Amino acid sequence: VQLQASGGGLVQAGGSLRLSCAASGDVKSINGMEWYRQAPGKQRELVATITRGHSTNYEDSVKGRFTISRDNAKNTVYLQMNSLKPEDTGVYYCAADYTRLREDSTYEVGRAWGQGTQVTVSS
Repeated sequence: VQLQASGGGLVQAGGSLRLSCAASGDVKSINGMEWYRQAPGKQRELVATITRGHSTNYEDSVKGRFTISRDNAKNTVYLQMNSLKPEDTGVYYCAADYTRLREDSTYEVGRAWGQGTQVTVSS
């Protein structure tokens, strides 16, 4: 299972960006999906989560500004980021918990990570 993230870039404070992350591969189902970010010199932190049933949770600093959503038919998760601040700068990673059917007909449950996309917010 591979995740491909896109949509990062350079934006001025107050601007918006929309990140996308698409899962591909022999997937039976994609369960929870998440966005993380890692600022320079800091640990990776969880930004937002969404269940297959579209229940969401957000890190406090992004509540009211970021919206996570998903398209189950496309195995894709999105992160709409509005009112961006310089402190939102970092590399954003998507993650997905998946189930797939192996060739021996057993199920594999695992977590896949995207490659990261850079978001830079200038003041």
